[in-house]
Amino acid sequence: MSETSSCRSRLSEYCVGYNGLDVGYGGDPIIPSAICIDRAEDDGRRSHVGQHPTHLVGDATKLSWFKSNSLDWVYSSHVLEDFDDTAAVLEEWLRVIKPGGNLILFLPDQAVYAAHCKTHGTLPNLAHKHADFGLSYMKAQMKKIGYVDDDIVHALWPVPGNDYSFDLVIRKKSKK
Repeated sequence: MSETSSCRSRLSEYCVGYNGLDVGYGGDPIIPSAICIDRAEDDGRRSHVGQHPTHLVGDATKLSWFKSNSLDWVYSSHVLEDFDDTAAVLEEWLRVIKPGGNLILFLPDQAVYAAHCKTHGTLPNLAHKHADFGLSYMKAQMKKIGYVDDDIVHALWPVPGNDYSFDLVIRKKSKK
């Protein structure tokens, strides 16, 4: 079962419009019509739980396939925590979204995730870069790039059925 399958019923409603991107989709896109991007290398961190094809292979920090303001939405599940410069990745993902479009995120709270792994006797994902990654961390990163709580259209933590993850949906400002 994919992480996306546990949030699809809540978050797919924010995938509004014809053109949307699922970053790091792992074979199970948020909606069937999503453009699916994943990395080329399989270093053990990438999991494919579904059979949906990959449309684009490359670096999620540089969405060079897309012009600014060209997509209706961008969705990502459990990917953003793997990057050193969260604010820069947020800016890039927001760059390609049309004004009024949504950045839809399903992310782990690192402290709760680490405790969950310890309780269940599993190793945590070593790709996670920030010990303080969580909803408060994300709000601070948003503030760095000029977004505030009023730009959040949906936030939920904890989420039903996944005790270590949270939802965050950010509406792109009309003028940025």
